[in-house]
Amino acid sequence: MSIAVALEDLPQVIDERGASAYLVTVRDTRPHVVQVAVGWQGDDLVVPAGRRTADNVATHPEVTLLWPVTDAHPAHSLLVDATARLDAEGDALVLTPTHAVLHRVGGRRRRPPTDR
Repeated sequence: MSIAVALEDLPQVIDERGASAYLVTVRDTRPHVVQVAVGWQGDDLVVPAGRRTADNVATHPEVTLLWPVTDAHPAHSLLVDATARLDAEGDALVLTPTHAVLHRVGGRRRRPPTDR
């Protein structure tokens, strides 16, 4: 089950999740995933851009940011779809959010066994 997140609520929801997320871009037919630090520039999100990520966005500007479940937020991951463009300096991506959801963990969430 997914819960829609209104775009105007994103700053608060992202603040609760923290600035570290995974950026998913597409190259040809395969996804490319990198961990990024997320900041704000007005209503847009800003993340650093490596060479491959920038190349991917030049061809496929639709991207997704993922904040996975954590101990503080065990029930839902946050997914933010956005349209990306390279900034004027060429070292960061500016992401305009288009859709966001809190996505429930599928199946039963099981923690790996520990010997503690």
